[in-house]
Amino acid sequence: MTKKIVVLGSLNVDSIMKMPRMPLVGETMALTNVTTAPGGKGANQAVAAARQGADVSFIGAIGNDANGQFMRATLVNNGVNVDQLKTNGDVPTGSAFIMLQDDGANTILIHGGANQALTTADLDHDLIIDADLIIAQFEVPYAVILAAFELAHNHHVQTVLNPAPAVYELTPELMAVTDIILPNETEAQLLTGIEVVNDEGVLNRVTDALQAKGAKRSIITLGAAGSFVADGQRRWWAQPEKVVAQDTTAAGDTFIGTLASVIASDFSNLDDAVKRASIASAIAVTRPGAIPSIPTFDEVEAYS
Repeated sequence: MTKKIVVLGSLNVDSIMKMPRMPLVGETMALTNVTTAPGGKGANQAVAAARQGADVSFIGAIGNDANGQFMRATLVNNGVNVDQLKTNGDVPTGSAFIMLQDDGANTILIHGGANQALTTADLDHDLIIDADLIIAQFEVPYAVILAAFELAHNHHVQTVLNPAPAVYELTPELMAVTDIILPNETEAQLLTGIEVVNDEGVLNRVTDALQAKGAKRSIITLGAAGSFVADGQRRWWAQPEKVVAQDTTAAGDTFIGTLASVIASDFSNLDDAVKRASIASAIAVTRPGAIPSIPTFDEVEAYS
């Protein structure tokens, strides 16, 4: 059965600046290339889920500008329903500036624009209630995320929270209506105050801290080291697919969108869902760009 997914999230036009390494303070460095591409965590996750065969609808906002039309067309061309994509004439479409190093590592600066102007009035209640699962990130206002998740939870719709960037607290109210929290290692460290290293004992302590905040299930993505998964007290370290990374920009978003597209209503296949998400993410990092790198269902099947 095709899974109905709502993504509440961000749309950014990415400026990707390629460089050998991050410059030192006070250093001037020549870029090796500059490109522009569609992105934003919300857009990336929506496209990832759609390319895995899910029925995806988007709740978000763009500015009344060329970048906004570019992002709307990107979603439409990838099979995402944009009936609830709002146009805000007072602020520009969101933007991101990605500093991509030769080793594939990236550092990202964002300007929220229309993403941060989203309000609870922009939520389509019927769309959320009719969904199987809703995904949100921290690139839109906290109040909007909480209202959407409370509505979803009250109607037995699964909720997946990507706390990226880690700009909001994991409040008891939000954690009570979150089924899976999915931070990367940097976000997990900021949210728990524990330095995250690839050590099982440390990852268990970080997981304990997330659970103390109310997390029912957590997946900490660790880049080339895979992911650390917890479903209550059942915990395991999911090993990654071994590939040579070219660009890690959309790796986490690909993981999240893919996971959401296959997770069972009772979370009973969490192990298999994580494996499939890991494969999709591995394929994505071997290609340049964010949305252009996200694999299709058939590509993931062929890799498997």
